[in-house]
Amino acid sequence: MKQFINSKDTLVTEAIDGLVRASSGRLARLDGYPHVKVVVRTDWDRSKVALVSGGGSGHEPSHAGFVGPGMLTAAVCGDVFASPSVDAVLAGILAVTGKAGCLLIVKNYTGDRLNFGLAAERARAFGLKVSMVIVDDDVALPDLPQARGVAGTLFVHKIAGALAEDGADLETVTAAAERTIAGAISIGMSLDTCTVPGSPKEDRIEAGKAELGLGIHGEAGIEQVEFAGARAAMAMVVDRLRPHLGTGRHVALMNNLGGATPLEMSVLTEELARSDIGDRVGWIVGPAPLMTSLDMHGFSLSLLPADDASVAALGAPAAPKAWPGLEELVAPAVQPIPDGVTPIQPMASDHPGNRALIARCCEILVAAEADLNALDAKSGDGDTGSTLAGAARALAGALDRLPLADPTQLYRAIGVELSQTMGGSSGVLLAIFFAAAGDASANGRTWIGALEAGLERIMQVGGARPGDRTMIDALAPALASLPQGLPAAAQAAREGADATARMTRAKAGRAAYLGEGKLAGHKDPGAEAVARLFEQLAG
Repeated sequence: MKQFINSKDTLVTEAIDGLVRASSGRLARLDGYPHVKVVVRTDWDRSKVALVSGGGSGHEPSHAGFVGPGMLTAAVCGDVFASPSVDAVLAGILAVTGKAGCLLIVKNYTGDRLNFGLAAERARAFGLKVSMVIVDDDVALPDLPQARGVAGTLFVHKIAGALAEDGADLETVTAAAERTIAGAISIGMSLDTCTVPGSPKEDRIEAGKAELGLGIHGEAGIEQVEFAGARAAMAMVVDRLRPHLGTGRHVALMNNLGGATPLEMSVLTEELARSDIGDRVGWIVGPAPLMTSLDMHGFSLSLLPADDASVAALGAPAAPKAWPGLEELVAPAVQPIPDGVTPIQPMASDHPGNRALIARCCEILVAAEADLNALDAKSGDGDTGSTLAGAARALAGALDRLPLADPTQLYRAIGVELSQTMGGSSGVLLAIFFAAAGDASANGRTWIGALEAGLERIMQVGGARPGDRTMIDALAPALASLPQGLPAAAQAAREGADATARMTRAKAGRAAYLGEGKLAGHKDPGAEAVARLFEQLAG
Protein backbone atom coordinates (compact mmCIF):
# COMPACT_ATOMS: atom_id res chain seq x y z
CA MET A 1 0.00 0.00 0.00
CA LYS A 2 1.29 3.46 -0.92
CA GLN A 3 1.89 5.81 2.01
CA PHE A 4 3.36 9.27 2.42
CA ILE A 5 6.52 8.11 4.14
CA ASN A 6 10.17 8.04 3.17
CA SER A 7 11.31 4.98 5.08
CA LYS A 8 9.89 2.92 7.91
CA ASP A 9 13.26 3.35 9.66
CA THR A 10 12.96 7.14 9.79
CA LEU A 11 9.17 7.38 9.98
CA VAL A 12 8.85 8.12 13.70
CA THR A 13 11.79 10.52 14.00
CA GLU A 14 10.65 12.52 10.98
CA ALA A 15 7.09 12.63 12.31
CA ILE A 16 8.29 13.88 15.69
CA ASP A 17 10.34 16.60 14.02
CA GLY A 18 7.29 17.62 12.00
CA LEU A 19 5.20 17.84 15.18
CA VAL A 20 7.84 19.90 16.99
CA ARG A 21 8.32 22.25 14.04
CA ALA A 22 4.60 23.04 14.00
CA SER A 23 4.44 23.90 17.72
CA SER A 24 5.69 27.52 17.61
CA GLY A 25 8.47 26.52 19.99
CA ARG A 26 6.15 25.13 22.69
CA LEU A 27 7.60 21.63 22.21
CA ALA A 28 11.12 20.27 21.90
CA ARG A 29 12.69 16.87 21.53
CA LEU A 30 15.60 15.43 23.44
CA ASP A 31 18.81 14.78 21.60
CA GLY A 32 19.48 11.08 21.10
CA TYR A 33 17.82 10.06 17.84
CA PRO A 34 17.09 7.41 16.82
CA HIS A 35 17.08 5.48 20.11
CA VAL A 36 15.79 8.25 22.36
CA LYS A 37 12.59 9.77 20.97
CA VAL A 38 11.16 12.05 23.65
CA VAL A 39 8.95 15.13 23.19
CA VAL A 40 8.92 17.63 26.07
CA ARG A 41 7.34 20.96 26.98
CA THR A 42 9.67 23.96 26.67
CA ASP A 43 7.70 26.01 29.21
CA TRP A 44 7.80 23.41 32.00
CA ASP A 45 7.88 24.54 35.62
CA ARG A 46 9.78 21.86 37.56
CA SER A 47 8.11 22.94 40.78
CA LYS A 48 5.01 21.03 39.60
CA VAL A 49 4.42 17.30 39.29
CA ALA A 50 5.54 16.07 35.88
CA LEU A 51 3.40 13.67 33.85
CA VAL A 52 5.22 11.27 31.54
CA SER A 53 3.49 8.77 29.27
CA GLY A 54 4.23 7.07 26.01
CA GLY A 55 4.54 3.77 24.25
CA GLY A 56 4.74 2.59 20.70
CA SER A 57 4.09 5.03 17.87
CA GLY A 58 1.20 4.56 15.49
CA HIS A 59 -1.44 5.82 17.95
CA GLU A 60 -1.15 9.49 17.01
CA PRO A 61 -2.05 11.99 18.29
CA SER A 62 -1.23 9.87 21.35
CA HIS A 63 1.10 10.41 22.99
CA ALA A 64 3.23 13.31 21.80
CA GLY A 65 0.19 15.21 20.56
CA PHE A 66 -1.00 15.60 24.15
CA VAL A 67 2.18 17.19 25.49
CA GLY A 68 1.37 20.67 26.73
CA PRO A 69 -0.16 22.69 29.58
CA GLY A 70 -3.00 20.80 31.23
CA MET A 71 -1.89 17.37 30.03
CA LEU A 72 1.47 15.63 29.59
CA THR A 73 4.87 17.06 30.37
CA ALA A 74 6.73 14.56 28.21
CA ALA A 75 5.94 11.71 25.84
CA VAL A 76 8.36 8.85 25.23
CA CYS A 77 7.89 7.39 21.75
CA GLY A 78 8.87 3.93 20.61
CA ASP A 79 8.91 2.67 17.06
CA VAL A 80 5.56 1.72 15.51
CA PHE A 81 3.72 -0.53 17.98
CA ALA A 82 6.95 -1.09 19.96
CA SER A 83 7.68 0.00 23.52
CA PRO A 84 10.36 2.65 24.00
CA SER A 85 13.61 1.55 25.64
CA VAL A 86 14.40 1.90 29.33
CA ASP A 87 17.02 4.54 28.52
CA ALA A 88 14.49 6.56 26.52
CA VAL A 89 11.96 6.48 29.36
CA LEU A 90 14.64 7.39 31.89
CA ALA A 91 15.77 10.29 29.71
CA GLY A 92 12.20 11.59 29.63
CA ILE A 93 11.86 11.34 33.42
CA LEU A 94 15.18 13.06 34.11
CA ALA A 95 14.42 15.83 31.61
CA VAL A 96 11.25 17.05 33.33
CA THR A 97 11.24 15.89 36.96
CA GLY A 98 11.96 18.27 39.81
CA LYS A 99 11.40 18.09 43.56
CA ALA A 100 7.63 17.72 43.12
CA GLY A 101 8.16 14.35 41.46
CA CYS A 102 6.83 12.56 38.40
CA LEU A 103 3.87 10.34 37.56
CA LEU A 104 4.30 7.72 34.85
CA ILE A 105 1.06 6.81 33.04
CA VAL A 106 1.53 3.43 31.39
CA LYS A 107 -0.81 1.30 29.27
CA ASN A 108 -1.05 -2.30 30.38
CA TYR A 109 1.26 -4.06 27.92
CA THR A 110 4.19 -6.19 29.02
CA GLY A 111 6.85 -4.18 27.21
CA ASP A 112 5.56 -0.85 28.51
CA ARG A 113 5.21 -2.12 32.08
CA LEU A 114 8.73 -3.54 32.13
CA ASN A 115 10.52 -0.65 30.45
CA PHE A 116 8.69 2.13 32.29
CA GLY A 117 8.94 0.17 35.54
CA LEU A 118 12.70 -0.32 35.32
CA ALA A 119 13.18 3.30 34.30
CA ALA A 120 11.18 4.35 37.36
CA GLU A 121 13.47 2.27 39.60
CA ARG A 122 16.56 3.83 38.07
CA ALA A 123 15.08 7.33 38.45
CA ARG A 124 14.36 6.64 42.12
CA ALA A 125 18.01 5.65 42.50
CA PHE A 126 18.82 9.21 41.43
CA GLY A 127 16.73 10.42 44.36
CA LEU A 128 13.64 11.39 42.35
CA LYS A 129 10.07 10.82 43.51
CA VAL A 130 8.39 8.69 40.84
CA SER A 131 4.96 7.06 40.91
CA MET A 132 3.58 4.79 38.21
CA VAL A 133 -0.01 3.86 37.33
CA ILE A 134 -1.13 1.15 34.92
CA VAL A 135 -4.19 1.78 32.72
CA ASP A 136 -6.30 -1.34 32.04
CA ASP A 137 -9.60 -0.01 30.68
CA ASP A 138 -10.26 -2.55 27.89
CA VAL A 139 -13.20 -4.86 28.75
CA ALA A 140 -13.06 -6.86 25.51
CA LEU A 141 -11.34 -9.85 27.06
CA PRO A 142 -13.03 -10.45 30.43
CA ASP A 143 -11.00 -13.57 31.22
CA LEU A 144 -7.65 -11.87 30.61
CA PRO A 145 -5.76 -11.56 33.94
CA GLN A 146 -4.42 -8.15 32.92
CA ALA A 147 -6.71 -6.07 30.72
CA ARG A 148 -5.16 -3.91 28.02
CA GLY A 149 -4.81 -0.15 28.25
CA VAL A 150 -6.54 1.63 25.37
CA ALA A 151 -8.29 4.98 24.75
CA GLY A 152 -9.45 5.35 28.36
CA THR A 153 -5.83 6.35 29.01
CA LEU A 154 -6.80 9.81 27.76
CA PHE A 155 -9.11 10.26 30.75
CA VAL A 156 -6.09 9.69 32.98
CA HIS A 157 -3.86 12.07 31.04
CA LYS A 158 -6.42 14.85 31.25
CA ILE A 159 -7.57 14.48 34.86
CA ALA A 160 -4.07 14.01 36.25
CA GLY A 161 -2.80 16.79 33.97
CA ALA A 162 -5.38 19.28 35.25
CA LEU A 163 -4.45 18.58 38.87
CA ALA A 164 -0.71 18.79 38.19
CA GLU A 165 -1.19 22.07 36.34
CA ASP A 166 -3.01 23.45 39.39
CA GLY A 167 -0.07 22.51 41.62
CA ALA A 168 -1.40 19.38 43.35
CA ASP A 169 1.25 17.16 44.96
CA LEU A 170 2.34 13.78 43.65
CA GLU A 171 0.20 11.79 46.09
CA THR A 172 -2.95 13.72 45.09
CA VAL A 173 -2.25 13.42 41.38
CA THR A 174 -1.49 9.70 41.68
CA ALA A 175 -4.62 9.02 43.71
CA ALA A 176 -6.79 10.81 41.13
CA ALA A 177 -5.16 8.81 38.34
CA GLU A 178 -5.85 5.56 40.17
CA ARG A 179 -9.51 6.49 40.76
CA THR A 180 -9.88 7.31 37.07
CA ILE A 181 -8.33 3.99 36.04
CA ALA A 182 -10.67 2.12 38.39
CA GLY A 183 -13.73 3.65 36.69
CA ALA A 184 -12.69 3.81 33.02
CA ILE A 185 -13.98 1.14 30.61
CA SER A 186 -13.44 0.84 26.85
CA ILE A 187 -14.07 -1.40 23.86
CA GLY A 188 -13.52 -0.98 20.12
CA MET A 189 -14.86 -2.21 16.80
CA SER A 190 -13.33 -2.07 13.32
CA LEU A 191 -14.29 -2.87 9.75
CA ASP A 192 -10.70 -3.38 8.63
CA THR A 193 -7.22 -3.98 9.97
CA CYS A 194 -4.49 -1.34 10.08
CA THR A 195 -1.58 -0.95 7.67
CA VAL A 196 1.76 -1.25 9.43
CA PRO A 197 4.37 0.71 7.43
CA GLY A 198 6.64 -1.59 5.50
CA SER A 199 4.43 -4.65 6.01
CA PRO A 200 1.64 -6.16 3.90
CA LYS A 201 -1.86 -5.42 5.12
CA GLU A 202 -3.45 -8.30 6.99
CA ASP A 203 -6.79 -9.21 5.47
CA ARG A 204 -8.42 -11.21 8.24
CA ILE A 205 -11.82 -9.53 8.56
CA GLU A 206 -14.33 -11.25 6.30
CA ALA A 207 -16.57 -9.36 3.88
CA GLY A 208 -19.72 -8.15 5.59
CA LYS A 209 -18.16 -8.55 9.04
CA ALA A 210 -16.75 -6.28 11.72
CA GLU A 211 -14.27 -7.15 14.42
CA LEU A 212 -15.34 -6.48 18.00
CA GLY A 213 -12.89 -5.95 20.84
CA LEU A 214 -9.73 -5.67 18.79
CA GLY A 215 -6.55 -4.15 20.20
CA ILE A 216 -4.88 -0.89 19.23
CA HIS A 217 -1.84 -2.69 17.80
CA GLY A 218 -3.82 -4.61 15.23
CA GLU A 219 -4.46 -7.57 17.54
CA ALA A 220 -7.44 -9.66 16.57
CA GLY A 221 -10.69 -8.98 18.38
CA ILE A 222 -12.69 -11.36 20.50
CA GLU A 223 -14.97 -12.19 17.58
CA GLN A 224 -16.04 -11.24 14.10
CA VAL A 225 -19.67 -10.15 13.99
CA GLU A 226 -22.13 -9.41 11.22
CA PHE A 227 -21.97 -5.76 10.26
CA ALA A 228 -25.39 -4.17 9.82
CA GLY A 229 -24.67 -0.46 10.05
CA ALA A 230 -23.83 2.11 12.70
CA ARG A 231 -26.86 1.49 14.92
CA ALA A 232 -26.23 -2.23 15.27
CA ALA A 233 -22.50 -1.62 15.76
CA MET A 234 -23.07 0.82 18.60
CA ALA A 235 -25.63 -1.50 20.17
CA MET A 236 -23.06 -4.32 20.28
CA VAL A 237 -20.41 -2.06 21.82
CA VAL A 238 -22.86 -0.76 24.41
CA ASP A 239 -23.95 -4.31 25.22
CA ARG A 240 -20.34 -5.26 26.06
CA LEU A 241 -19.82 -2.16 28.20
CA ARG A 242 -23.11 -2.34 30.11
CA PRO A 243 -22.09 -5.03 32.66
CA HIS A 244 -19.13 -2.86 33.69
CA LEU A 245 -21.07 0.39 33.84
CA GLY A 246 -21.15 2.25 37.12
CA THR A 247 -24.17 4.00 38.58
CA GLY A 248 -25.16 7.55 37.74
CA ARG A 249 -24.09 9.61 34.76
CA HIS A 250 -20.96 9.10 32.70
CA VAL A 251 -18.51 10.88 30.43
CA ALA A 252 -18.03 9.26 27.02
CA LEU A 253 -14.89 9.40 24.91
CA MET A 254 -15.60 8.70 21.23
CA ASN A 255 -12.32 7.70 19.64
CA ASN A 256 -11.62 7.38 15.93
CA LEU A 257 -9.16 4.51 15.46
CA GLY A 258 -7.68 6.32 12.48
CA GLY A 259 -9.60 5.47 9.31
CA ALA A 260 -13.22 6.37 10.05
CA THR A 261 -14.49 9.58 8.46
CA PRO A 262 -15.84 12.49 10.54
CA LEU A 263 -19.28 11.75 9.03
CA GLU A 264 -19.16 8.19 10.37
CA MET A 265 -17.98 9.32 13.78
CA SER A 266 -20.84 11.82 14.06
CA VAL A 267 -23.35 9.12 13.13
CA LEU A 268 -21.88 6.84 15.80
CA THR A 269 -22.15 9.65 18.33
CA GLU A 270 -25.82 10.04 17.46
CA GLU A 271 -26.33 6.31 17.89
CA LEU A 272 -24.67 6.45 21.30
CA ALA A 273 -27.12 9.17 22.32
CA ARG A 274 -30.03 7.08 21.00
CA SER A 275 -28.83 3.86 22.66
CA ASP A 276 -30.34 2.44 25.83
CA ILE A 277 -27.53 4.00 27.88
CA GLY A 278 -27.74 7.35 26.11
CA ASP A 279 -29.60 8.97 28.98
CA ARG A 280 -26.70 8.05 31.28
CA VAL A 281 -24.11 9.88 29.17
CA GLY A 282 -24.03 13.54 30.17
CA TRP A 283 -20.73 14.65 28.61
CA ILE A 284 -18.58 13.66 25.66
CA VAL A 285 -14.98 14.03 24.53
CA GLY A 286 -14.82 13.89 20.74
CA PRO A 287 -15.63 12.35 18.41
CA ALA A 288 -12.01 12.66 17.36
CA PRO A 289 -8.86 10.65 16.67
CA LEU A 290 -7.33 10.37 20.12
CA MET A 291 -5.76 6.91 20.51
CA THR A 292 -5.55 5.58 16.96
CA SER A 293 -4.24 2.42 15.41
CA LEU A 294 -2.63 3.84 12.29
CA ASP A 295 -5.34 3.81 9.59
CA MET A 296 -7.74 1.34 11.20
CA HIS A 297 -11.31 1.88 9.98
CA GLY A 298 -12.93 1.66 13.37
CA PHE A 299 -13.87 3.36 16.60
CA SER A 300 -13.73 2.81 20.32
CA LEU A 301 -16.01 4.00 23.08
CA SER A 302 -14.73 4.73 26.57
CA LEU A 303 -16.92 5.57 29.56
CA LEU A 304 -16.05 7.09 32.92
CA PRO A 305 -18.36 7.64 35.91
CA ALA A 306 -18.87 11.38 36.26
CA ASP A 307 -18.43 13.17 39.56
CA ASP A 308 -17.92 16.89 40.05
CA ALA A 309 -14.15 16.58 40.36
CA SER A 310 -13.65 14.47 37.21
CA VAL A 311 -15.97 16.65 35.11
CA ALA A 312 -14.17 19.79 36.29
CA ALA A 313 -10.76 18.29 35.50
CA LEU A 314 -11.84 17.02 32.08
CA GLY A 315 -13.31 20.43 31.28
CA ALA A 316 -10.31 22.41 32.52
CA PRO A 317 -8.28 24.29 29.89
CA ALA A 318 -5.66 22.27 28.04
CA ALA A 319 -3.27 23.60 25.43
CA PRO A 320 -2.65 20.55 23.20
CA LYS A 321 -4.68 21.09 20.04
CA ALA A 322 -5.30 17.36 19.69
CA TRP A 323 -7.50 17.47 22.81
CA PRO A 324 -11.04 18.27 21.56
CA GLY A 325 -12.38 19.40 24.92
CA LEU A 326 -15.33 18.27 27.01
CA GLU A 327 -18.84 18.99 25.78
CA GLU A 328 -22.29 18.34 27.18
CA LEU A 329 -24.26 15.72 25.26
CA VAL A 330 -27.58 17.44 24.61
CA ALA A 331 -30.62 16.92 22.41
CA PRO A 332 -30.30 18.60 18.99
CA ALA A 333 -31.64 22.14 19.11
CA VAL A 334 -34.18 22.71 16.34
CA GLN A 335 -35.18 26.17 15.15
CA PRO A 336 -38.03 26.90 12.73
CA ILE A 337 -37.30 27.41 9.05
CA PRO A 338 -37.59 31.12 8.16
CA ASP A 339 -40.88 32.11 6.52
CA GLY A 340 -39.18 33.07 3.28
CA VAL A 341 -37.97 29.51 2.77
CA THR A 342 -41.13 27.69 3.80
CA PRO A 343 -43.15 27.28 0.60
CA ILE A 344 -46.86 27.95 0.36
CA GLN A 345 -48.33 24.53 -0.32
CA PRO A 346 -50.69 24.44 -3.33
CA MET A 347 -54.03 22.77 -2.93
CA ALA A 348 -53.72 19.06 -3.71
CA SER A 349 -55.77 17.62 -6.53
CA ASP A 350 -55.86 14.28 -8.29
CA HIS A 351 -55.35 13.34 -11.93
CA PRO A 352 -54.90 9.61 -12.56
CA GLY A 353 -52.91 10.11 -15.75
CA ASN A 354 -50.44 12.60 -14.27
CA ARG A 355 -50.13 10.51 -11.09
CA ALA A 356 -49.29 7.40 -13.11
CA LEU A 357 -46.78 9.29 -15.28
CA ILE A 358 -44.91 10.79 -12.33
CA ALA A 359 -44.96 7.50 -10.42
CA ARG A 360 -43.53 5.70 -13.47
CA CYS A 361 -40.77 8.29 -13.88
CA CYS A 362 -39.84 7.85 -10.23
CA GLU A 363 -39.74 4.06 -10.57
CA ILE A 364 -37.42 4.29 -13.58
CA LEU A 365 -34.93 6.56 -11.79
CA VAL A 366 -34.93 4.47 -8.62
CA ALA A 367 -34.29 1.29 -10.63
CA ALA A 368 -31.36 2.96 -12.42
CA GLU A 369 -29.61 4.07 -9.21
CA ALA A 370 -26.79 1.52 -9.13
CA ASP A 371 -26.06 1.70 -12.86
CA LEU A 372 -25.91 5.49 -12.85
CA ASN A 373 -23.67 5.54 -9.78
CA ALA A 374 -21.27 3.12 -11.45
CA LEU A 375 -21.24 5.26 -14.59
CA ASP A 376 -20.71 8.45 -12.59
CA ALA A 377 -17.77 6.85 -10.76
CA LYS A 378 -15.94 6.82 -14.10
CA SER A 379 -16.05 10.60 -14.45
CA GLY A 380 -17.41 12.05 -11.21
CA ASP A 381 -17.97 11.21 -7.57
CA GLY A 382 -20.26 8.22 -8.09
CA ASP A 383 -23.48 9.69 -6.70
CA THR A 384 -25.62 10.69 -9.69
CA GLY A 385 -27.81 7.61 -9.36
CA SER A 386 -28.30 8.12 -5.63
CA THR A 387 -29.07 11.82 -6.10
CA LEU A 388 -31.73 11.14 -8.73
CA ALA A 389 -33.15 8.12 -6.90
CA GLY A 390 -33.38 10.03 -3.62
CA ALA A 391 -35.28 12.85 -5.31
CA ALA A 392 -37.51 10.32 -7.07
CA ARG A 393 -38.38 8.60 -3.81
CA ALA A 394 -39.21 11.92 -2.19
CA LEU A 395 -41.36 12.98 -5.16
CA ALA A 396 -43.22 9.66 -5.16
CA GLY A 397 -43.92 10.15 -1.47
CA ALA A 398 -45.31 13.62 -2.16
CA LEU A 399 -47.86 12.57 -4.79
CA ASP A 400 -50.84 12.87 -2.47
CA ARG A 401 -50.13 16.53 -1.75
CA LEU A 402 -49.35 17.64 -5.34
CA PRO A 403 -51.81 19.63 -7.51
CA LEU A 404 -51.89 16.87 -10.12
CA ALA A 405 -54.88 18.32 -12.00
CA ASP A 406 -53.33 21.78 -12.49
CA PRO A 407 -50.32 21.63 -14.88
CA THR A 408 -49.06 25.11 -14.04
CA GLN A 409 -49.09 24.53 -10.29
CA LEU A 410 -47.85 20.99 -10.75
CA TYR A 411 -44.67 22.12 -12.50
CA ARG A 412 -44.04 24.68 -9.78
CA ALA A 413 -44.75 22.20 -6.97
CA ILE A 414 -42.32 19.66 -8.48
CA GLY A 415 -39.69 22.39 -8.68
CA VAL A 416 -40.18 23.26 -5.01
CA GLU A 417 -40.07 19.58 -4.01
CA LEU A 418 -36.82 19.03 -5.90
CA SER A 419 -35.21 22.16 -4.45
CA GLN A 420 -35.82 20.75 -0.97
CA THR A 421 -34.96 17.09 -1.51
CA MET A 422 -32.36 16.90 -4.29
CA GLY A 423 -28.80 17.84 -3.51
CA GLY A 424 -26.03 19.23 -5.67
CA SER A 425 -26.17 21.42 -8.73
CA SER A 426 -28.48 18.96 -10.49
CA GLY A 427 -31.15 19.56 -7.86
CA VAL A 428 -30.94 23.31 -8.33
CA LEU A 429 -31.03 23.06 -12.11
CA LEU A 430 -34.03 20.73 -12.17
CA ALA A 431 -35.85 22.96 -9.70
CA ILE A 432 -35.20 25.90 -12.03
CA PHE A 433 -36.33 23.75 -15.00
CA PHE A 434 -39.74 23.01 -13.47
CA ALA A 435 -40.21 26.52 -12.07
CA ALA A 436 -39.62 27.95 -15.56
CA ALA A 437 -41.93 25.35 -17.06
CA GLY A 438 -44.62 26.45 -14.61
CA ASP A 439 -44.18 30.09 -15.61
CA ALA A 440 -44.39 29.16 -19.29
CA SER A 441 -47.51 27.10 -18.69
CA ALA A 442 -49.11 30.04 -16.87
CA ASN A 443 -48.42 32.13 -19.96
CA GLY A 444 -50.28 29.70 -22.21
CA ARG A 445 -47.50 27.48 -23.54
CA THR A 446 -48.37 23.85 -24.27
CA TRP A 447 -46.84 21.15 -22.11
CA ILE A 448 -44.09 20.60 -24.68
CA GLY A 449 -43.52 24.31 -24.93
CA ALA A 450 -43.39 24.56 -21.15
CA LEU A 451 -40.68 21.89 -20.98
CA GLU A 452 -38.74 23.64 -23.76
CA ALA A 453 -38.92 26.87 -21.73
CA GLY A 454 -37.51 24.99 -18.75
CA LEU A 455 -34.62 23.76 -20.89
CA GLU A 456 -33.90 27.27 -22.14
CA ARG A 457 -33.78 28.57 -18.61
CA ILE A 458 -31.34 25.96 -17.25
CA MET A 459 -29.04 26.51 -20.23
CA GLN A 460 -29.15 30.22 -19.48
CA VAL A 461 -28.52 29.81 -15.75
CA GLY A 462 -26.18 26.81 -15.82
CA GLY A 463 -24.21 27.87 -18.88
CA ALA A 464 -24.18 24.42 -20.51
CA ARG A 465 -25.15 23.84 -24.14
CA PRO A 466 -25.52 20.74 -26.34
CA GLY A 467 -22.04 19.32 -26.89
CA ASP A 468 -20.81 20.21 -23.40
CA ARG A 469 -21.25 16.62 -22.19
CA THR A 470 -24.16 17.05 -19.79
CA MET A 471 -27.74 15.84 -19.46
CA ILE A 472 -28.65 18.57 -21.98
CA ASP A 473 -27.06 16.46 -24.73
CA ALA A 474 -29.93 13.99 -24.30
CA LEU A 475 -32.68 16.33 -23.08
CA ALA A 476 -32.45 18.93 -25.86
CA PRO A 477 -32.84 16.48 -28.80
CA ALA A 478 -35.53 14.57 -26.89
CA LEU A 479 -37.67 17.66 -26.41
CA ALA A 480 -37.07 18.74 -30.01
CA SER A 481 -38.36 15.34 -31.21
CA LEU A 482 -41.23 15.12 -28.73
CA PRO A 483 -43.84 16.53 -31.14
CA GLN A 484 -43.26 13.37 -33.24
CA GLY A 485 -44.10 11.19 -30.24
CA LEU A 486 -42.38 9.45 -27.36
CA PRO A 487 -40.59 6.82 -29.50
CA ALA A 488 -38.93 9.56 -31.56
CA ALA A 489 -37.98 11.45 -28.41
CA ALA A 490 -36.57 8.28 -26.88
CA GLN A 491 -34.43 7.58 -29.95
CA ALA A 492 -33.12 11.14 -30.00
CA ALA A 493 -32.31 11.00 -26.29
CA ARG A 494 -30.44 7.71 -26.72
CA GLU A 495 -28.40 9.04 -29.64
CA GLY A 496 -27.56 12.16 -27.61
CA ALA A 497 -26.54 10.16 -24.54
CA ASP A 498 -24.40 7.75 -26.56
CA ALA A 499 -22.67 10.68 -28.22
CA THR A 500 -21.36 11.89 -24.86
CA ALA A 501 -19.10 8.81 -24.70
CA ARG A 502 -17.24 10.25 -27.68
CA MET A 503 -16.86 13.68 -26.08
CA THR A 504 -13.45 13.89 -24.45
CA ARG A 505 -13.86 17.39 -23.10
CA ALA A 506 -16.59 18.39 -20.66
CA LYS A 507 -17.42 22.05 -20.24
CA ALA A 508 -19.73 21.77 -17.24
CA GLY A 509 -20.15 19.63 -14.13
CA ARG A 510 -17.44 17.72 -12.22
CA ALA A 511 -16.35 15.99 -15.43
CA ALA A 512 -14.98 19.37 -16.55
CA TYR A 513 -12.09 18.83 -14.12
CA LEU A 514 -11.03 15.54 -15.75
CA GLY A 515 -8.68 14.84 -18.63
CA GLU A 516 -9.51 13.11 -21.90
CA GLY A 517 -8.34 9.72 -20.70
CA LYS A 518 -10.91 9.68 -17.90
CA LEU A 519 -13.86 10.60 -20.16
CA ALA A 520 -13.33 8.70 -23.39
CA GLY A 521 -15.72 5.79 -23.77
CA HIS A 522 -17.92 6.73 -20.79
CA LYS A 523 -21.35 8.27 -21.21
CA ASP A 524 -22.40 11.22 -19.12
CA PRO A 525 -24.58 9.79 -16.30
CA GLY A 526 -27.09 12.65 -16.44
CA ALA A 527 -27.58 12.17 -20.17
CA GLU A 528 -27.89 8.42 -19.65
CA ALA A 529 -30.59 9.02 -17.02
CA VAL A 530 -32.59 11.15 -19.47
CA ALA A 531 -32.22 8.51 -22.20
CA ARG A 532 -33.39 5.71 -19.93
CA LEU A 533 -36.33 7.77 -18.77
CA PHE A 534 -37.59 8.44 -22.29
CA GLU A 535 -36.88 4.90 -23.50
CA GLN A 536 -38.82 3.24 -20.71
CA LEU A 537 -41.69 5.70 -20.95
CA ALA A 538 -41.87 4.97 -24.68
CA GLY A 539 -41.70 1.23 -24.10
